[in-house]
Parts: sequence; C-alpha cells; structure tokens
Amino acid sequence: MSSEHAWNAVVTAKSRGLLDGSNLYRRVTVRYDDGREEKIRVSRDLWKQIEPGDRLVKEAGQDPRRA
Repeated sequence: MSSEHAWNAVVTAKSRGLLDGSNLYRRVTVRYDDGREEKIRVSRDLWKQIEPGDRLVKEAGQDPRRA
C-alpha cells in the first residue's frame, strides 16, 4: 500500500533481518480489515512497542501507529 492510503490492521507476526547485509530491517506481518495479509516495514520504536495481536492504524500521509 502506498503512504497516501489509510488502513487498519492487526499484527500477526514480527521479524527483523539484515536483508542487504548491512542494514537491519524491522517488519511486521499485518492482516488488514478486509482479510489481506502483507509484510510492512516499521520503525524501530514501533517494532519495540507492538506484539502479535496488537492493532495498527495508518492515516493518509502518516506512519503506522499502535491503536
């Protein structure tokens, strides 16, 4: 989804890894309210705050945040 879209979703999993060999990426798998699932990249602070089962909301033009 692009950054202009707004959405609501539930975190189903957390992961992190060195995908390019030098930068640590933090990702969460989310299930949108319409049932689709997707992995999205999140900030370190948000990654530390959330756990599977937590709800995220994203408003158009903003970063995702814990609901």
